[in-house]
Amino acid sequence: MTTTRNDGAPRYRAYTLNNFSSIPQYERLTRAQREAVETVGHVLPFKTNSYVVDQLIDWDKLPDDPMYVLTFPQRDMLRDEHYARMRDALRHGDHSPEVDQAAHEIRLALNPHPAGQMEHNVPEIYGQKLSGMQHKYRETVLFFPSNGQTCHAYCSFCFRWPQFVGDESMKFAMRESELLVAYLREHPEVTDVLFTGGDPMVMSAKNLKIYIEPLLEANLPSLQTIRIGTKSLSYWPYRFTTDKDADDVLDLFRRVTSSGLHLAIMGHFNHPKELTTTAVDEAIGRVLETGAQIRTQSPVMRNINDSGDAWAEMWRRQVSLGLIPYYMFVARDTGAQHYFSVPLVRAWEIYREALKQVSGIARTVRGPSMSTDPGKVQVLGPADVAGEKVLTLNFLQGRNPDWVARPFFARYDETATWLDDLRPAFGEREFFYEPELRQMFEEDKQREEELALA
Repeated sequence: MTTTRNDGAPRYRAYTLNNFSSIPQYERLTRAQREAVETVGHVLPFKTNSYVVDQLIDWDKLPDDPMYVLTFPQRDMLRDEHYARMRDALRHGDHSPEVDQAAHEIRLALNPHPAGQMEHNVPEIYGQKLSGMQHKYRETVLFFPSNGQTCHAYCSFCFRWPQFVGDESMKFAMRESELLVAYLREHPEVTDVLFTGGDPMVMSAKNLKIYIEPLLEANLPSLQTIRIGTKSLSYWPYRFTTDKDADDVLDLFRRVTSSGLHLAIMGHFNHPKELTTTAVDEAIGRVLETGAQIRTQSPVMRNINDSGDAWAEMWRRQVSLGLIPYYMFVARDTGAQHYFSVPLVRAWEIYREALKQVSGIARTVRGPSMSTDPGKVQVLGPADVAGEKVLTLNFLQGRNPDWVARPFFARYDETATWLDDLRPAFGEREFFYEPELRQMFEEDKQREEELALA
């Protein structure tokens, strides 16, 4: 059972590699499952908590329970050669140089920063790179608070896993909210600031105010929306109900909405089970009372939610709770993508199967969408064009906004799981955006060199 504080409220307790043997259900894990957690968990981050363990995982359905797969490392999340190397390294001891070296080299092989995050998305001001920000799409800036670089529990698929493995060279984080305000003044095209991480909602209300209040006080005429990306509604809904500063958090939300800014809570829900507890019901209700909206998103993932029925159930439940279904993503080309990914054609089929089961009010979801180097690419499905079977694609967001809503075509491929796997249709040598993208990246490289010489 979830432990409680002296006042009877639930007490947060985290489980990691250091103490996961103290999980009450530990004895229900087989020897092979325990070895998988320890081996894979030395490469990909592992953290769960008392709420997830006690209220979301169905321990009678192991090893196939979706919430167990979502939060506990599995053997096949590492390829055979990587698993064998780490298992052998662990024979030298958990904290040996051999383990550290193996972990580092395996992580580098897992594409830790997909879609040009480190090379092409980091903005600059006054000749200084803002390493805690990303500005990929014209209207939206991502901000990574340094106090929010963890989560209440870690998703085993998370594309931001490098944030959590202790390697500072792989992190995005930023303390200087003043530089954020200065950057927004210099870039009036930005209308949205997305606080992300990690999870900003692991921060205390006091620390959250440090980042948000400067935006409220700066009187930025171009700023319209503050977004907060969070998994807390799923993994620790008590953040908004019984945590000691829960009321302070909600008061801050009210300040945002009463200031005239739109507050969007970008809630990550990966499976219908996450929407079944009384705790999440209460948390959602309290957040919505502040005037904030909650939009929902998730990747489609093999072994967790790869069926139209699961998505339709999730969307229906979200709408009934007052949430807005927003995005179905494709598992990113990083970490354990080989374990979670489904082919793009199958992802589109799942999207269509789910969409057919819900009313128009739940058909606000855009997807399946890949967050790629050039932008967010939506899979619109197969088609027959000029006698050739093709896969139709579309930009929902692009490094160049002019790419948005321009359909383009790839050769039909039932095995492709990412944009890089696709080839242009009709004998074309490259997709329409590729020459301009190369030019953008070359300009980025030149600016990088100029900064280094300055």
